[in-house]
Amino acid sequence: MKNKNTLLVIVLVFVLLLGGAYVLYDRLGKEVTAEQMIVHSTPVSTAEPTEEEALPENGPTVEPESAEHEEPEDILALDFHVYDKAGNTVHLSDFFGKPIVLNFWASWCGPCQSEMPDFNEKYAELGGDVHFVMVNMTDGRRETVETASAFIEKNSYDFPVFYDTSGEAAATYGAYSLPTSFFINSEGHVIAQAVGAIDAATLQRGIDMIEN
Repeated sequence: MKNKNTLLVIVLVFVLLLGGAYVLYDRLGKEVTAEQMIVHSTPVSTAEPTEEEALPENGPTVEPESAEHEEPEDILALDFHVYDKAGNTVHLSDFFGKPIVLNFWASWCGPCQSEMPDFNEKYAELGGDVHFVMVNMTDGRRETVETASAFIEKNSYDFPVFYDTSGEAAATYGAYSLPTSFFINSEGHVIAQAVGAIDAATLQRGIDMIEN
């Protein structure tokens, strides 16, 4: 009897911890601000000096240029494959040539739900000029094509939805925290990303970065 009571207490504590973790994740996701947008720029060396510009061996010493004078290099967006609702294979590279807003989401994710109206509104406004690639984390257990599709239909969202049933897309972009968004320019380079729910202003900020 004593062992049963001990086991019951352990189970109750575990349930309370899980509930607290979920509430904390949901709250933190909704508090994401523009300052949490990560802008990707990798400093690289500028062009090598010509023979005329090179200093003689015994000439004065010159300190190397600081990173402020170096040109940023965009990060190449890695390709992956997902599926549309009909089961057709779709690659991220299919969308290169126009700016891309890449978003990883799930229907059970509260922060994902909170940002989706803004994504749908921007898609209605800019869908002809910017690709919105909304990738559902379809693990086959907590999320299925059916549950995700029902959620989209229930909320009358019009943006394109794709299903990551193999987990390849999430693994390629390290999208293990939902929602996560990436902003990719028309040349296929990742310019910025945001982890957690973003508001309309932050979404527009990311789009501005890839439209220019």
